[in-house]
Amino acid sequence: MATPILHRQHVKYAKMEIGIAQALLDAGAGSLVGFSLGIVGGGGSILAVPLLIYVVGVADAHLAIGTSAVAVATNAAINLANHARSGRVKWPCALLFAAAGVAGAALGSIAGKAMDGQKLLALFAVLMIVVGVLMLRGLNYQGDASVRLGRGNAGKIAGVGLATGTFAGFFGIGGGFLIVPGLVFSTGMPMLNAVASSLVAVTAFGLTTAASYALSGMIDWSIAAVFIAGGIAGGFLGAFLASRIARKRGALNAVFATCIFAVAAYMLVRSLGAA
Repeated sequence: MATPILHRQHVKYAKMEIGIAQALLDAGAGSLVGFSLGIVGGGGSILAVPLLIYVVGVADAHLAIGTSAVAVATNAAINLANHARSGRVKWPCALLFAAAGVAGAALGSIAGKAMDGQKLLALFAVLMIVVGVLMLRGLNYQGDASVRLGRGNAGKIAGVGLATGTFAGFFGIGGGFLIVPGLVFSTGMPMLNAVASSLVAVTAFGLTTAASYALSGMIDWSIAAVFIAGGIAGGFLGAFLASRIARKRGALNAVFATCIFAVAAYMLVRSLGAA
């Protein structure tokens, strides 16, 4: 009986050593994601999924997607509070968009779990490139800061929210990089307001996706907790800088689009190599 006990202690010790290294990497990755959510309202899972897989060392793509969903949703809620205190959130538009998208996120997550993980990451990377191009095309966009929810735009907001939620759930992402342009397209609000308002939907979509993955046992809760802790500090810094950078037209779009292209290229190389 002694051998199995010693073996278990050895495995536990090995995991503890790996856990310390993972915790440091996990907290750093969380800080980057929190910063991204705070400054542009998106990019949480664009960064979180590859960081969890290629930096933290989460081996399974679906486990990384599920873990990122709960971590990103929590960090998005924290960053939402930061933006709300500054009065940037267009609550009626954001709540309708989020409510319509939750149903889509639930359906999309079911379809996403049924697909091969590496293929899912490759499609995710291609979608990122498309969104990056669209963001660069909108560098001169200003928007209407007085936009309100009404009969004229309610249907459009709900429709775009439903479609965005479906994509977010399918790819296992909070969807901020889809929600921001979706809010801009459906309401005409300025980029800074869209960034702040998008966090309502990012939180809702992320929690919906996380719940689906949690029911399937596809979340590493210890990694998610450390990731969230690291994201809090990054989120405060991101929200602070967002209002400063937004004063220069197109700056937020250009910086974030560049990050999207870099991460997308890396993910494509790794996922195709694994395939």
